[in-house]
Amino acid sequence: MDADAELDRGRQACRRQAWAEAYALLGKADTVRPLDAADVEALAEAADMLGRCDDAVALLRRAFTAYAGTGEVGAALRCAYWLCKGLAWGGELAQSGAWLARAQRLAATEPDCPSRGYLTMLEAELHFRAGEPAEMLTLARHLATTVGGDADPDLLAGTAMTLGLALVSNGEVAAGLAQLDEAMVVVADGTPSARCIGMTYCVVIGTCQDLQELRRAQEWAKALSRWCAAQPDFSGAYRGLCRVHRAALLQLGGAWPEADREARLACAQLTAGYGESAAGSAFYQLAELHRLRGEYAEAEQAYRDTLRHGWDTQPGLALLRLSQDRPTPAAAAIRRALAETTDPMRRARLLPAAVEILLAEGAEEGHEQRADGAGAGERRGAGAGAAEGRDRLGGVGAGAGPARRGDGVGAEAGQEQRGGGGAGVADGGPSGGAGLSGGSGLPDGSGRRGVSAEALRAADELAALAEAQSIVALRLVACQARGAVLLAQGVAGEALGVLREAGRGWRELDVPYEAARVGVLVALACRALGDEDCAALELDAAGQAFARLGALPDLRRVEGLRGRSVLSPRELDVVRLIAQGRTNHAIAAELVLSEKTVARHISNIFAKLDLGSRTAVAAYAFENGLVRPPGV
Repeated sequence: MDADAELDRGRQACRRQAWAEAYALLGKADTVRPLDAADVEALAEAADMLGRCDDAVALLRRAFTAYAGTGEVGAALRCAYWLCKGLAWGGELAQSGAWLARAQRLAATEPDCPSRGYLTMLEAELHFRAGEPAEMLTLARHLATTVGGDADPDLLAGTAMTLGLALVSNGEVAAGLAQLDEAMVVVADGTPSARCIGMTYCVVIGTCQDLQELRRAQEWAKALSRWCAAQPDFSGAYRGLCRVHRAALLQLGGAWPEADREARLACAQLTAGYGESAAGSAFYQLAELHRLRGEYAEAEQAYRDTLRHGWDTQPGLALLRLSQDRPTPAAAAIRRALAETTDPMRRARLLPAAVEILLAEGAEEGHEQRADGAGAGERRGAGAGAAEGRDRLGGVGAGAGPARRGDGVGAEAGQEQRGGGGAGVADGGPSGGAGLSGGSGLPDGSGRRGVSAEALRAADELAALAEAQSIVALRLVACQARGAVLLAQGVAGEALGVLREAGRGWRELDVPYEAARVGVLVALACRALGDEDCAALELDAAGQAFARLGALPDLRRVEGLRGRSVLSPRELDVVRLIAQGRTNHAIAAELVLSEKTVARHISNIFAKLDLGSRTAVAAYAFENGLVRPPGV
């Protein structure tokens, strides 16, 4: 076969997006006779799609030089854009900046060149990474006014994507999402280059996840899956980021084995030389899956890998500590994380965990005080274990936080790490970012059971954020947190309505893990209201969901809570009176029983609940809503 025929076959392979074939054929043709600039650019794209990033960078340098030498400034600037992105992915930020400066000098020779917009996109990304959203938005708006509808598809998609991300970063979430949708419309018709399509999917889906816009994220993720299926050769850093987003959505949807596979592949692809600075997102996702399945040693290692790659480990690491029955370090970690950021959407990802952890910390601090008071008449052992009480607190919707992205690689890989913040909205927010402090755990004057003031403030801030943003998932998380706080306050009837709203919403979004966690809280509320039948049904449903998912820690909690239903109505009466500090004599008088019968009931209660003291029984009663304070 002659060189021209082989070159033609290579070009056809590029058009079919058969990247391995294209790379081989064009590369072979290049050894026979040097390719022209357009074919070198095509070979660079094939290398990029195959994950051969060093080759892609070298070829883009060559294409830029060739285009510039023939006066094709627009094509040269397009190559400069992808070259700077590739260098940044490889951690070569100084070289990326140098090539941007060189491209700017070339652009100055042709000031009206439409492809100058490629450099404006790179400049906007620099402001994004520097945490300068206002400056980014100024550039993005200028870009949108200068790029016409007849611009090349990569520039059209990139302009809408850049403006969308800038608007979101400045708090204009609805307008930003509309622009991101517009970018996806350009991508959907298949006219942009394959690398542009992959990048745009990554940015849009990642931003939707950051904003907890789950429906949008799920919709575009399905489209991405179809596109990736048609790109069997697609590999490298962009594919790694695509896998991270896919893993997060698979986890939310309950497909945990598939999510694990995608996360592991993402870890491998993002640590292969390019995209290393974004690898922390993949390790964080893997750590979350380990944590939820109760694989704590593996989770610990994955969180270490997350941090090693420069990414935030919260709220996942704090929740791991809580799962390990270590509420004090968990609370310290979540307080520190909240104190470090003012970004509202970053705080929205931390606050659900904060509510759960602070409620657990308050429960542990209150156990000994309450149990001491309850057992003052006749103490039969040491205080109840804190873990027993925490296992019965339920959850607050913090089980599937999105990966924490690091900076240094552009918008698609740097969306969440600016100053500890995320792709968030305007600075400030309801709390002003002051963090949470104080909290006596004393009654708040409302006649309700005392709950940590910190937990109350966290739930209130989350509710305010949900009200400010029309985001369904954020509203559900806020409802879940509010329900947990109301339940801890002993206001089970009020909690029940809020929790049922959250449960319906998670089921509509097809997020089974969070729906099951809400189900546990609903069961506790029903139990507190004396409806053991409904509580048992809710626990059965939640247990089945946790078993299907492989959420072993949650399943063990449910099994422990099911043990409560083995108590007879009379034994439940005895438990409530023990929690009120009554002696056997007082219980016998209250229930019109002999003290010998009361003693037998207490012995049965200890055996059925596997407890050894009245203080432990009292702690169970308070944590499971079997006792409500006077006036509630």
